[in-house]
Amino acid sequence: MEQLKHECGVAMIRLLKPLSYYEQKYGTCRYGLNKLYLMMEKQHNRGQEGAGVGCVNLDAPAGEEYMFREKAEGKNAIAEIFKRIESGPTSTDYAANNSQFSIFNSQLFMGHLRYSTTGKSGLQYVHPFLRRNNWRAKNLCLCGNFNMTNIDEVFSFLTAQGQSPRIYGDSYITLELMGHRLDREVERLFQEAKEQGLQGTDITDYIDNHVEMANVLKTTMPHFDGGYVMCGLTGSGEMFSVRDPWGIRPAFWYQDDEVVVLASERPVIQTTFDLQAEDIQELKPGQSLIVRKSGEIKLEQILPAQKLSACSFERIYFSRGSDRDIYLERKRLGEQLTPAIMQAIDNDVAHSVFSYIPNTAEVAFYGMTDGVRRLTHDVRIEKVVWKDIKLRTFISDGNERNDLAAHVYDITYGSLEPYVDNLVIIDDSIVRGTTLRESIFKILDRLHPKKIVMVSSSPQIRYPDYYGIDMSRLEELCAFRAAIALIKERGMQQVIAETYRACKTAPMKANHVRAIYAPFTVEEINHKIVEMLCPKGMQAPIQLVYQSIEGLHEACPNHPGDWYFTGHYPTPGGIRLCNEAFINYVEIVLKNQL
Repeated sequence: MEQLKHECGVAMIRLLKPLSYYEQKYGTCRYGLNKLYLMMEKQHNRGQEGAGVGCVNLDAPAGEEYMFREKAEGKNAIAEIFKRIESGPTSTDYAANNSQFSIFNSQLFMGHLRYSTTGKSGLQYVHPFLRRNNWRAKNLCLCGNFNMTNIDEVFSFLTAQGQSPRIYGDSYITLELMGHRLDREVERLFQEAKEQGLQGTDITDYIDNHVEMANVLKTTMPHFDGGYVMCGLTGSGEMFSVRDPWGIRPAFWYQDDEVVVLASERPVIQTTFDLQAEDIQELKPGQSLIVRKSGEIKLEQILPAQKLSACSFERIYFSRGSDRDIYLERKRLGEQLTPAIMQAIDNDVAHSVFSYIPNTAEVAFYGMTDGVRRLTHDVRIEKVVWKDIKLRTFISDGNERNDLAAHVYDITYGSLEPYVDNLVIIDDSIVRGTTLRESIFKILDRLHPKKIVMVSSSPQIRYPDYYGIDMSRLEELCAFRAAIALIKERGMQQVIAETYRACKTAPMKANHVRAIYAPFTVEEINHKIVEMLCPKGMQAPIQLVYQSIEGLHEACPNHPGDWYFTGHYPTPGGIRLCNEAFINYVEIVLKNQL
């Protein structure tokens, strides 16, 4: 119910046949562009702040545009971009039209959907980013699903070499570093061509046909710490994607004799190209998919694979549930909670109503009710909560604004018997708890349930994410606030002071913030969260049931990345940023309370 803005989505297509082939077989030379549109729309859940496309036309003659990019902001960005494109030509006869949109009769396509993860917004931050040059091979179009944790160090590296990036941000700095390494690769080939006695355009052709993107990636990506799937096109016709060595961010790809495609989610490729799950491969950690100008396809290990830390939140919440494996995993996450739920309702299924909120928790709900059915034949299921509207904050007064926010959700009156029935309602995650306190618990109390059992199919979220999700401040997390409250209540302020000193003196050694939770059990923190989130005047008792860490790994065995819950960040940058977040909390929020 507390929507998280999170990882971006990427889509890439390389046509392996002449454009006339697709025009004859599929009735349009825009086959690639149409497929790109579908892949982007199918990943719209991954980014609703902006979108962009880039493409390369290998056949454009000198003097005509051969590399193009289009970007737009807002939830309707995809539609806006492709509406603009629709005004372009439909013929492969370049002589028949001189429109700037002739570039979309191209062979290489790239699409991106953006959610901001650093608080920076605006069209200039929408991917893809484009680096121009008169040499085709030096042109670079870049997009990605990423967040780099060490951008300060990379910025210092660039400036020490004499560069001066125009914008301080991981996207621009990544573009400049990779562009710099691409320049060096082109210069290497230039010297190679000269040594072979080539002259004039023969040198250019030699460069365009011999670019080794693996060289560029191997001299670029070791500089970065973070979770990423980086995608790019060059003006000479190279297409590539590289995944971080921990496998934090996801990428899937497919090839046949007509296309090579890559996307952030597997079912996107399945639906767009009518494929089975087994037809599609996952890009491995540290690996790059490279398609050369010739159409040759290579898998290159760019960085040594590290301990697998594939993001478990992709399985719980972020990716669409239409993926075969994700669907089953989300059902297991719900089913595994059955014993704890039964204990919370004293096994009184006959007097309990089961429901879910938001829609992303629906599959976990099916698993939860399947688990209850295995114990009893009757399970009472109701649509208890409805989300009606998104209210605009045109009222400045905080109290009035909160009152309006409380009415975003509504309930189904008469869906349970007052003072008799328990209400069990499942969510996929409880992050900040604001919506529960300001809206959900208040409206559920109007039904007068005997008890409210609020279930989370994920464990307690205790730590920020630094690999592509907008939860970077500790004090936003209700589990953290609960632990701090317990520390203060029990006179254990020395734990805060000791953690602060450790974070200041050894920020890279370990995640010292874990010490904040160490004195307490999950149940103790649960009780404090309930106390903090329970609205004034609430009549029905509330109990929280969280997924366990063990249950998470049992349900999602191939995605062990659990830093949100355990604080075990896979990279040094994640550890450092978590410790810095605690320092900021103490120095800004607590101020002089130590």
